[in-house]
Amino acid sequence: MAKKIIASLLGLSAISSVGLLSSCVPAGGESSSSTLYMILFMVVLFAIFYFLIIRPQSKRQKEHQNLISNLQVGDRIITIGGIYGRIDSIREDSYIIKVESGELIRMAKSSIAGKQTDEAK
Repeated sequence: MAKKIIASLLGLSAISSVGLLSSCVPAGGESSSSTLYMILFMVVLFAIFYFLIIRPQSKRQKEHQNLISNLQVGDRIITIGGIYGRIDSIREDSYIIKVESGELIRMAKSSIAGKQTDEAK
């Protein structure tokens, strides 16, 4: 059974259907319990994957979307590229940002990394 679990972790479950790992399949009535353990293992593996990767990423996306929708003219921001600036005006799909030198830059809304903290000002 351990060989079958290791084979599934490595993505070799397709090979077992070809017959290369047929020696790992238990004989007689144990095949149904082995299948049950395999399904249970896959459910636990997916749950771990969901709680460690998928859920935190979707949470970060929601927070970033909230940040972008709540930005207003005059807010000090940092772009993904590391440019510090202040929002001069807001358009439907972009922001006009005034940088320290006085130049205006048009940035896509998705390229805003976050607001500047009070310490960074």
